[in-house]
Amino acid sequence: MNYLVVKCGGSVLEKLPASFYKNLVELQQSGKWQPIIVHGGGPLISKLLKKLGVETTFVDGLRVTSKEVLHIVEMVLSGSVNKQIVQNIQKAGGSAYGISGVDGALISAKPANGSMKLGYVGEVTHVKTELIEQILENCHIPVISPIGIDTNGQIYNINGDVAASAVAKALGAKLCFISDIPGIYVEEKGVQTTLHELTKTEAESLIHKKVITGGMIPKVKAAIDGLAHNVQQVVILNGMEANSLHQFLAGEKIGTKMLADKEVHPHVQ
Repeated sequence: MNYLVVKCGGSVLEKLPASFYKNLVELQQSGKWQPIIVHGGGPLISKLLKKLGVETTFVDGLRVTSKEVLHIVEMVLSGSVNKQIVQNIQKAGGSAYGISGVDGALISAKPANGSMKLGYVGEVTHVKTELIEQILENCHIPVISPIGIDTNGQIYNINGDVAASAVAKALGAKLCFISDIPGIYVEEKGVQTTLHELTKTEAESLIHKKVITGGMIPKVKAAIDGLAHNVQQVVILNGMEANSLHQFLAGEKIGTKMLADKEVHPHVQ
């Protein structure tokens, strides 16, 4: 089975064209690929928190999550955002099944490193792949909200990139991060150049130099972790570009492909 885990960031969800969802449905109906969506929803969460007068802060791209924030995160992700994606897939002629990581303990979690600063932010300890496979066997595209749960019933806010990497690791899938930019880029003398290939060492160097910042940090770290644990390929793609998923799966040079250090490729300065 060829699994493709597609992470849709909250910053792009409201901008993704209908063609993106059509491409997803085409991939599933071709029988060659089984797409699985893991989504975020950061901007919508921030918008609602602001409206409710609840303060929110970030540490290295991760939202500090108090009990009050956690309740709103779950409401936005598992309610509004999840069902919006399901609706868009069905508008494109497909069938989707929305599920939270809490449902059936799909995503088991524990407090993340640094939880003293981060609050109820979790890291994934296990993904129940049999639940995902059951959804796929019934010809639905799974749409997963990144909320985890521990053995005591405590729920955790899981960064969407981290959750997507964990799902891809568990399935041995290809992993595609959908963004609204062409990939990771460097800027010299006002000219932006997309890095079509990037190794673990180079990515860590760009984080250290603050070329990669903010929400891109957990994305890149999740990609690196995935490559070390059973994920076949990782790419950061611009979901605004028509057919970008098809182009990636056809092996074309598009977006930024993350490479393990042992893979050979032209050196990136």
